[in-house]
Amino acid sequence: MSTSTSPTAAPARAFSSLIFASRWLQAPLYLGLIIAQIVYVVQFAKELVHLIDYAIDNHHVPEQYVGFSGEAITMLMVLGLVDVVMISNLLIMVIIGGYETFVSRMNLDGHPDQPEWLSHVNANVLKTKLAMSIIGISSIHLLRTFIESASRDVDTDEMMWQTFIHLAFVASALALALIDRMTLSPRQRAANAERGDEGVAYRVDEPAH
Repeated sequence: MSTSTSPTAAPARAFSSLIFASRWLQAPLYLGLIIAQIVYVVQFAKELVHLIDYAIDNHHVPEQYVGFSGEAITMLMVLGLVDVVMISNLLIMVIIGGYETFVSRMNLDGHPDQPEWLSHVNANVLKTKLAMSIIGISSIHLLRTFIESASRDVDTDEMMWQTFIHLAFVASALALALIDRMTLSPRQRAANAERGDEGVAYRVDEPAH
């Protein structure tokens, strides 16, 4: 018994394959983020050199910190290094998580350096982790403003708006986490609770990591 094939089946399959292959157009974007990561490594090295220069010679004060106390200068420089590291971590999550989610599997199962979160990454988990990273970066900038306010006049409106923006980031992260939790079925929540990671969107049939 023969089955008739629709004349549009082959073109439809070819078009579907083309659409699916179009995901590789994102590969140059992730390559660009890797280049940005290199730029941040250079930026970190420059900030570290400034910190070492100031530690060796307290009179070698960067121009933007003139008038600040010695303790404030050291804290601000260290916070600058932490800020660069946190943004670099954000880039890594976007590069690895985004590529794994939207482009192609990396087949890192069993690799000793595989990030723990990569074993269960999906779009919702990635968005939540990015939101948490943005909150950390915002916290660093807000802390720098508070430290600077002890040594120079900081506009009250500027500090207020930074606080409001930080709270908006926190509220957005909480909303994303709540929406992610609401999308889980009771069975999924029960399975995740047994693993001790109730807030993560695993599939029920996924093995624990």
